[in-house]
Parts: sequence; structure tokens; C-alpha cells
Amino acid sequence: MAQSAPKASVAPDKTKSLQVVEASCGQCQLGLPGKSCDLAIRLNGHAYFLDGTNIDSHGDAHAKDGFCQKIRRAEVQGEVVDNRFVATYFRLLPELTKTR
Repeated sequence: MAQSAPKASVAPDKTKSLQVVEASCGQCQLGLPGKSCDLAIRLNGHAYFLDGTNIDSHGDAHAKDGFCQKIRRAEVQGEVVDNRFVATYFRLLPELTKTR
């Protein structure tokens, strides 16, 4: 039986800094390889698949506002391990409203 990846916490670790990143479908929006749709982030200009939460935990990825259609901002804590970002905390930020 495969070991499941640890899930991101619902609260950030107050001893670590939060990073604001771009979050989206790695294949549809961030140029990562593969044929399925998997959640990824772009951190410091580099895209990483994300462990700790998944694309289906944040609504319909193929809806007009879903991860396969647009890039969202998120707050994260975690680290890059074996070229994947292992999130200990992940929270989508509200979309910015456009002003006239």
C-alpha cells in the first residue's frame, strides 16, 4: 500500500514566514509535464508540483474560475523536496477585484 503524502495544516506555523505564490494546474497553466491535471505553484519563477493538498480540494478545476483556467494567488509554507513543493500550509487568497 502506498504511503499518502502529509496534508497541509489549516493554520500557518507562526514561527515560519508565509510566502505568496501563484497556484494553478501544473500542466494546463504552468508548463509542467504530464497528461493529468495536478496542482502546482510557481515560486521564485520556478514551477513545482505540490504535495500537501490537491487540485480537487479547491473546487472544480475545469470551471471558468478553476485552476485549469486561471492562475490564482496563495499563501504557503513548506519546502522544496526532490523538485516538488511539500506544503505544510496552503491557503488560496481572494481574487483581486478590478477597479475602473
